[in-house]
Amino acid sequence: MEIKQNILDAVNEWLTPTFDTKTQEAVIEMMTSSPKDLEESFYKNLEFGTGGMRGVMGVGNNRINKYTLGKSTQGLSDYLKIAFPNQPLKAVIAFDCRHNSKTLAKTVADVFSANGIQVCLFSDLRPTPELSFALKYLGCQCGIVLTASHNPPEYNGYKVYWEDGGQIVPPQDGDIINTIENLNYNQIKFDANEDLIQYIDTEIDQAFIKSTIENASFGTSQEAKDNLNIVFTSLHGTSITLVPDTFLQAGYKNVHIVEEQRVPNGDFPTVKSPNPEEPEALAMAMALADKTNSDIVVGTDPDCDRLGVAVRNNEGKMTLLNGNQTMILMTAFLLKEWKKADKINGKQFVGSTIVSTPMIMELATANGVECKVGLTGFKWIAKMIKDFPELEFIGGGEESFGYMVGDAVRDKDAVAATLLICELAAQAKASGSSIYKELQQLYVEHGFYKEHLISITKKGMEGLAQINQMMVDLRENPVKEINGQRVIMLEDYKSSVAKNLLTGEEETMNIPKSDVLIYYTEDGSKICARPSGTEPKIKFYISVNSQLDNVQDFTEVETILDNKIKNIIAAMQLS
Repeated sequence: MEIKQNILDAVNEWLTPTFDTKTQEAVIEMMTSSPKDLEESFYKNLEFGTGGMRGVMGVGNNRINKYTLGKSTQGLSDYLKIAFPNQPLKAVIAFDCRHNSKTLAKTVADVFSANGIQVCLFSDLRPTPELSFALKYLGCQCGIVLTASHNPPEYNGYKVYWEDGGQIVPPQDGDIINTIENLNYNQIKFDANEDLIQYIDTEIDQAFIKSTIENASFGTSQEAKDNLNIVFTSLHGTSITLVPDTFLQAGYKNVHIVEEQRVPNGDFPTVKSPNPEEPEALAMAMALADKTNSDIVVGTDPDCDRLGVAVRNNEGKMTLLNGNQTMILMTAFLLKEWKKADKINGKQFVGSTIVSTPMIMELATANGVECKVGLTGFKWIAKMIKDFPELEFIGGGEESFGYMVGDAVRDKDAVAATLLICELAAQAKASGSSIYKELQQLYVEHGFYKEHLISITKKGMEGLAQINQMMVDLRENPVKEINGQRVIMLEDYKSSVAKNLLTGEEETMNIPKSDVLIYYTEDGSKICARPSGTEPKIKFYISVNSQLDNVQDFTEVETILDNKIKNIIAAMQLS
């Protein structure tokens, strides 16, 4: 096959003495035996998406390796000296259970220290939210976590956090990327100053657990805690280092851990995908729940920022909740507790994202608090806290199974969310209710919203081109009717224009640009199209709703909504 010149130029650079012999040999081997892999490894530079830089591990500028991470860290080091002139600089680094994470974390620490930056490096794997907490606790200007969340085993990644504890956002992200892109690989300083590297662990763990319990506990009686039967799985990830201790210190002793998934393992041997959004990931936990007659199942992804939850329905069967449902339940519980404590005075807000359920806005309005909606990714919810210091942040979530309780951690946090959902479950059970019944009652009070996600995978260079073309088609030839309902509004976040398709009126949206399209139909349905920022996928988020007059009508109305979702999928040819 013919290899494009830009790829050949990149390959030739990686065959220079700047790169170690092992790397050069791997490139030569790829040239002779795997030209397609060579193309995929070198056709572009890894980019920062909604979750930072994430990709397949291997050699090449489009892969995660010591050089791509080293270059990013060198650029970040240079930028820190500009952003914080004449200040002593400090960074904190954490890593997850993935292959090479510990080694790559030390490489990142080496580069920081070689640039005169003090480094606090976790001695072993830790949950991502603890990195956000540690950054503020230790007074660092930035933090790095080596993780690829719930991606397949061949992936790893690099997320950058700023001094507020949140992930980098504009303008820092663009400035950092420009600094990195202006560097050459031979400018990376790899020679560590070991005197500047400090290993951290137990002290931060205990401070984080204490903070979690303070933020996510709400006066649940010990009797209620003892009466709640919990199944927990770490899905071979980092949460095993903290969640069991958090349960214990918070007073929850009736916890069954899925032993087959307890040990951290980057191969994730018992699941196809370590993603709590996938029902299969929690299959072993749900089986254990039936065996132990447990009330609730909680499973976290490998870096412990997302959680999946299953509870018993009205017939006693374990039922998986989706991310929108857990977000609504936890937000409603927080609002109830804040009201009980007389802490709501119109100066509070909750946060969500443009692809999450519109029900969150109904819930916020009914409780007298503001709902701020941002782009996908918790860095935007963290930015809301920074942008509106006059308002108190109660909690926030997104449909992809992430939740943030208060602002002690400025990222989605499955440690705190796990404790919070168990507080809700324990109190509901103690009052003769259940999480499932609480959710149904919320539907009666605020409208029955039901969501569904269609995720289409398109791998590699060709897949990226196909995804881009799908967005072009949807943008240039907007759908006029979906499932017999006229499309009344099209929001294009790339052009920042919201257009009324019936009147032709246009309005500028005051939100950062992103490659997202949202269609609204006249019956209140919402269909969002968005390429993933971290995976080779295009995602379609469908939201439909109806009034629910009473709980007795739940099954009937749910069937109507399910059929509406099926018809939308068929009408848009997404199946």
